[in-house]
Amino acid sequence: LPASMYMEIQREQPDGGNILTHPDYIDGNPDLIKPKKLLNPVKASKSHQELHRELLMNHKRGLGVESKPELQRVLEHRRRDLLIKQKKEEEEAKKLQSPFEKELLKRHQRLDQLEKEQEKQEDHAPEFIKVKENLRRTSTVTGDEKAA
Repeated sequence: LPASMYMEIQREQPDGGNILTHPDYIDGNPDLIKPKKLLNPVKASKSHQELHRELLMNHKRGLGVESKPELQRVLEHRRRDLLIKQKKEEEEAKKLQSPFEKELLKRHQRLDQLEKEQEKQEDHAPEFIKVKENLRRTSTVTGDEKAA
């Protein structure tokens, strides 16, 4: 019985059971406006067309998309090697620092901080004290030059 039902459905649908309907404008009715395919704004852009043209040219020549000019490849390789070399040198310098060198570096940093603090204090000193110190320096220099 199910086979006979299938046969009836087939007779009712003359297009072979196709669910998709055909568009009405194929009839050739001149009153209907026929739809046009929409333009893709990306493909219509000038830059996309130029890029596509360049890709086609490179494909015809046998150049790959990833291939770069030789000069650019060499420069990038040198830059990469230089960065790697600098990183290695920095790591080696950190590894080679002995405890003595580390202590010297700490002391040097402390001295720099003390000098900065003294400069700040001198900046807050009154003007006449600064002038007096400058006079002392110049008088000792001129006195040493006269003795020589």
